[in-house]
Amino acid sequence: MIGNFALEMRTIFYITLLFIFQSCASQVKPTLIDAEMETNVKENLSYYLYFPEDYEDEPAKDFPILLFLHGGGESGDSLVTIKRNGPPKLIVEGKKFPFLILAPQNPNPKKWWNTRAVKQLLDSIVNTNRIDKRRIYLTGLSRGGGAAWEMAVQYPETFAAMAVVCGMTPLPYASWINKKMPMWVFHGEKDKSIPIEESETMVAKLQEMGYEVLFTKYPNVGHSAWIKAYETDALYDWFMKQELR
Repeated sequence: MIGNFALEMRTIFYITLLFIFQSCASQVKPTLIDAEMETNVKENLSYYLYFPEDYEDEPAKDFPILLFLHGGGESGDSLVTIKRNGPPKLIVEGKKFPFLILAPQNPNPKKWWNTRAVKQLLDSIVNTNRIDKRRIYLTGLSRGGGAAWEMAVQYPETFAAMAVVCGMTPLPYASWINKKMPMWVFHGEKDKSIPIEESETMVAKLQEMGYEVLFTKYPNVGHSAWIKAYETDALYDWFMKQELR
């Protein structure tokens, strides 16, 4: 009697357990839902803004502007580090430019540039100063060079000309760049951080598609090709000749 009772109880237990498992399994169904969420990503950008010496003397004149994007080493929360390289460094040394220069700082040492935020900053500066909207220029070095390429891809109707120094390239999206925008690319042949093949491949593809691209290679120069590139006076003369087409 006791043995039969125990056997019946075990049988009832297993049947109950099996029923529970089957019920749970029947309730778990793959589901694909439609949803939407508005995101709001904020970025605080500190920046330097350089005005040419005749800006105040010619109140009826609209001036060109150059957007300069620094490399990874100048990222963070100390704005003064931007003065280490590129046009800001030359300004500190006394060089005078014929256009405004906007030099924002990427606040994130280990993140890419937030190019949407940079574009919002640029638009604000352009709209609140006497800027010739057909003469907005773009340049960047290293990580900032990669961001310059990205901005040329994302905002093809904004920039009149672009100069990139040893930047990573968006090769698959080269055709998104404004085909009428002149470009000048600089790279050191001994660059171990971003090998020169990065620029060589991009330049070759652009030229194959009919783009106007100048390419300057520096023999025996590593990743610091920006030193020679931004000391090239012809670069700024070249910028001044360009208008949005």
